[in-house]
Order: sequence, then structure tokens, then C-alpha cells
Amino acid sequence: MGDLREDEQIYDEDWALDELTRVGFARCEFTEVDLTEAILAGCTFEECRFSLCKFNAATLRGCALLRCEIRRSSFFGATVEECKLAGTQFFECELQPLTVRGGDWSYVLLRGENLRGIDLTGLRLREADLGEADLREVDLRGADLGYARLRNAQLAGADLRGADLTGVRLREVDVDGVKLDLAQAALFAAAYGAVVEAT
Repeated sequence: MGDLREDEQIYDEDWALDELTRVGFARCEFTEVDLTEAILAGCTFEECRFSLCKFNAATLRGCALLRCEIRRSSFFGATVEECKLAGTQFFECELQPLTVRGGDWSYVLLRGENLRGIDLTGLRLREADLGEADLREVDLRGADLGYARLRNAQLAGADLRGADLTGVRLREVDVDGVKLDLAQAALFAAAYGAVVEAT
């Protein structure tokens, strides 16, 4: 790891087009920081807070945002590739359009966020809170949704085929218009009391 910055207040700075490699931040507060088209590679943010920041068209590659809080920030056109966001919380963020390529988003809070149409194929979302989120047309094929919370999420047109639904409270999930594989369809039927038997 390169530089480590701790307990700093970073306000109204222009980091647009900057390239940060293997820089660490711990317990820092970022307010109105412009990261438009910045490239962040291998950086770590631990217990940091972001407010009104711009990640528009930025690229985050192999970064870790651990137990961070991100409020009213924009990720318009951003790319998040193989990043770890464990325990990070999003509040009123702009997350469209967003390109996600793999990574571990376990324990992430995305309650009520708009993720409509985003490709989350194969993403690890174990124990994530997606309650009340807009997940319409989201591609979740092969994603790990083990023990994720999906209460009142909008899922019309979403593709869940091959996703791990272990521990999900299926009776809280509205599957109207959702693409499921046969094994998942049997799980949902069983959750509603059907007796599923092979013929």
C-alpha cells in the first residue's frame, strides 16, 4: 500500500481526471469532491464518508470501500470493476448508468436506491439490503443474493436465473415479470406452501 491518509476533512477539491494508485484513506470525510473521469486503482477507503461527491465517468478498479457512507453523490457513467464494498451504505445517490464488473458488495445498503437496468451479473450481494430498491430490468444472473433483503423491491423484468437465493425471504419478493430458472420457481412455489414433486 502507498500513502495512507487518516482522519482528514477533504472539502471542495478538484480531483477530476486524476489517477490515484494504491492510496489509502481511513475515517476521512469527502464533501463536494469532484472525481469526474478520475481513475482509482487499488485504493482503499475505510470508514470514510462521502457527501455530494461526483464520480461521473470515473473508473474504480480493484478498490475497497469498507464500511463507508455515501450520500447524495453521483456515479453517472462510472465503472466499478472488481471492487469490494463490504458494509458500505448508499443514500440518495445517482447510480445510473453504472457499469459493474464483478466484485464483492456483501452487506451493502442500497435500500430505496435506483439501480434500474444495471448489469449485476455474478456480483456478490450476500446479506445486502435491497429493500424498496428499483431493480427493474436488472441482470442478476449468477449473483450471490444469499440472505439478501428484497422486501418491497421492484423486480419487474429482472433476470434472477442462476442467482443464489439461499436464506432470502421469498414470500417478501414480488416475482411478477421476473425471469427465474426451474429450480428457483420450485423454491418460490414451496415458499407459498406448494408441494413440489418431480413427476
